[in-house]
Amino acid sequence: MDVTQIILHDHAEQRRLFSAISEIDPKETKALAAIWNRLKNLLDSHAEAEERFFYPDLLKVGTGGGDADDAEEETRDAIDDHNDIRDTGEAVQKHKVGSPDWFEAVSACEVANSDHMGEEERQGLVDFRKHTSLEDRHKLGVQFLAFQCAHMVGVPVEDKDVDAYIDDPAQTLGDV
Repeated sequence: MDVTQIILHDHAEQRRLFSAISEIDPKETKALAAIWNRLKNLLDSHAEAEERFFYPDLLKVGTGGGDADDAEEETRDAIDDHNDIRDTGEAVQKHKVGSPDWFEAVSACEVANSDHMGEEERQGLVDFRKHTSLEDRHKLGVQFLAFQCAHMVGVPVEDKDVDAYIDDPAQTLGDV
């Protein structure tokens, strides 16, 4: 078990669920609501798990992957992206399921999430694999997966202060 593989698996599931929503007739509101609920919970618990079990260690060992200058830039951008994903996800909740406004809000969340995943996959995940042993990635993977399984119905949605997170990630994480 490798935390970077768990993250990639989650990304594939997020893409699959966004795709499913785009293929469902707007009149099938029960199906749309059920899929959105699962996706929203996955997005929220995934971001929280990354902030607890991935990015703090990336800040310690990373040097910058892909087109990022350093681990702080990767992390700063990721936490900011997570805030955007949380905000766009919450915006979906304000609309009637299946309405044009609902689909537009889902699309905005998908754009925010897709941008984040692309950056993370070519920056932070590559950087982390280069600088972290498989044993350490396994330990983090266990914690990450256990956290997600314990929070399958989601986590409290709270934006993070990016500067405070960079200074001390643990201080920005509430009890969940």
